Amino acid sequence: MQDQENQAVPNQEAEPVQAQPAAPAEPAVPSLEEQLASAEARAAEMQDAFMRAKAEADNIRRRAQEDVSKAHKFAVESFAEAMVPVKDSLEMALKVEAPTLESLKEGVEMTLKQLNSAFEKNRLIEIMPAQGEKLDPNRHQAVAVVPADQEANTVVAVLQKGYMIADRLLRPAIVTAAQPK
Repeated sequence: MQDQENQAVPNQEAEPVQAQPAAPAEPAVPSLEEQLASAEARAAEMQDAFMRAKAEADNIRRRAQEDVSKAHKFAVESFAEAMVPVKDSLEMALKVEAPTLESLKEGVEMTLKQLNSAFEKNRLIEIMPAQGEKLDPNRHQAVAVVPADQEANTVVAVLQKGYMIADRLLRPAIVTAAQPK
């Protein structure tokens, strides 16, 4: 009887397990054609966005070039406006029929004031180093080294003033420098 029970148990295990009800169906995977159409649509959107960005960059570059061109073209406009009265004063001085030495001197002084005003307005700064000032190769040009009773590499005399526009050197001051002892 035990044999029968033992045999009965394996037979029970051998019985087919009934299929469990299937899990709810997963969403259907899009077909290859649908995936391709979706990818093509995204690519078209990206291409459109790229073309718009490229056109915008081209427009910005073109506008910047125009601005630079205008800046170069009209850069001296302010300085020219300040120089016109100086020219007018010089022409008026030449029209005077019988100038006296005093009137010429007065006219030249007034014209120099106008010129200095024009320089100031346009940030044209004079470089006029004082005697004994340390030689600055960024602002001074030493054309001679002379014996002097001052420290070496200092300005002895200014032969010609220098000029700067804002922070840029236009012309260095021409100087003589003290020779090392």
